[in-house]
Amino acid sequence: MESKIEVLSTIKVEYQTDMYKIVDSLNRTLKSEDLMFGLALDSEDKTKAIFTIYRT
Repeated sequence: MESKIEVLSTIKVEYQTDMYKIVDSLNRTLKSEDLMFGLALDSEDKTKAIFTIYRT
């Protein structure tokens, strides 16, 4: 079984320590809608985070 993940949107934002809680809540709430959310610290600027929305 092959699963394709499509990137719908990516944005760079100012990093805040509790951002992962929002991403976790979105993932739990919208999993049934085939949506997934990601958050990664920018490797070049540690004050920024990259927020990504995926369709699974």
